[in-house]
This record gives sequence, C-alpha cells and structure tokens, in this order.
Amino acid sequence: MISGIRNTAMAAATIAAISVAADAETNARIPEDQSVRNVVLVHGAFADGSGWRGVYDDLVARGYRVTIVQNPLTSFGDDVQATRRILARQDGPSILVGHSYGGSVITEAGTGENVAGLVYVSALAPDAGESTGDQFAEIPAPPEFVIETGPDGFGFVNLELFKAGFAGDTTDADAAFLRDAQVPINMEIFGERLTQAAWRHKPSWAIVATEDHAIDPRLLRQQAERAGAEITEVEASHVPFITQPHAVAEVIDQAARQVSTVAVNE
Repeated sequence: MISGIRNTAMAAATIAAISVAADAETNARIPEDQSVRNVVLVHGAFADGSGWRGVYDDLVARGYRVTIVQNPLTSFGDDVQATRRILARQDGPSILVGHSYGGSVITEAGTGENVAGLVYVSALAPDAGESTGDQFAEIPAPPEFVIETGPDGFGFVNLELFKAGFAGDTTDADAAFLRDAQVPINMEIFGERLTQAAWRHKPSWAIVATEDHAIDPRLLRQQAERAGAEITEVEASHVPFITQPHAVAEVIDQAARQVSTVAVNE
C-alpha cells in the first residue's frame, strides 16, 4: 500500500515537473540580440487598455517592452493619432497588436517603418477606402451583440446581452465589471474610411476566437485570409486577450521572433 502511494506521488511529481518545464519553455525570455523587443497593444470599442493586463504580464516576463494605447474612441482620427503617438515613443521596431475595432486602428496607423508586424486579435482589417462598418455588409454581427446609440451619437453594448455578446467565457463577476466599465464609442467612427492598409505591406498574424459572438468567426477568418495573415484559432469569446492571455501572448511572441529572424537573415 505504502509502495503504491509512493509510486503515485512520484508520478504526480514527474507530471508536475514536466508541466513546469513546458511552461518555462513557452515563456522563455527572448534572446538578448532579438531585434524586435517592443509590443504596442491597442484596445477596441467599449473597452480600455486595462483588459490587456494578462497579456502585458506574460510578455514582460519574456523580456518585451510593452506599451498600451488608450484610445479615446471619439473619432477614428483621434484613435489613429493616439496609436501613432505611442509608436513614436518606442526605442526600436514594434509589433503592433489590435483587438476588434482596434484592428482598423492598427491597419491605418501601422504603416510606419518602426512597425515590424501586425497582430489582429478577434479584429477587423479593412482595406484602404473601406470603413469599419463596411466589413459587416455580408456577414453581420451575431444577434447576441446589440449596440444602443444615445442621443449624442455614442454607443454602448446592451447591458442585458453584454456577457452573451461580448464576454461569454468570462465569469459573471468579470463580465459585470466589463459591462459596467464600458467606454462608449462615437458611432460615426464606424463610417469613417481608411486611407491606407498596413497589412498590404507588413507581415501579419491573426487570432480567430471560435466562440466570438460580437464578430462572426467566419468574418474574422475572411478578414485574416484577405490580409494574408498567419491564423491561429483559439476557443474563446470576443475577449481572448482576457480569458486566454497566454495564447495571445504566444502569437505575439511568435510574430516578434519571426520578423526578428527575417531581419537578421536579411
């Protein structure tokens, strides 16, 4: 009996050691000579940058310098300028990451020489001459995602449907906090057209959340494929950066390492 307990304990310890080793490898610090060491994170509509905390912590532990844009959501131009302002503060090339509507922002703002690559996280990727709203013409938002526009033209996600549409795989408490901490967006933004598309010139990666009920996963895949992005599917709601921050950080890390390798080889 004692021998059986000892063997079970040893097996459990071995499994735990393997798990720790695997985690250590996937969270390995970046090489000292890696050329792309900066990451800029851009949030989407109805949110602020605080949702990126899990991704931020993961990437910082790997050795990245991570900066988070706080979009005012007052106009498309304001959000693009807010992103460019942060990019200008970086001390070298950056991976530019956008969530949801933030994908439109990085598509417009990410054409500069200091942007080494783009990562779209459950995000839209319009082309030049298109608006964010145009992307939903053929594949509309799921019925669970309902925006209510106030008399001043700013929109909020419906309170009763917020969790189902925006954050289905969060806890009730976390969904309630996100719901009650919403940042309204000027709805005119969705009609503003882009003047350029960074994904036409920059290597791109995309995370498709397979349980997204704010942007139909079919639309996410369509956008990613058109942008020529390397696609990773994650079983998550519209907010994988909150519920699966490690998976999101892995893709960002992969992007940074790949563009750094290309830069060294060139």
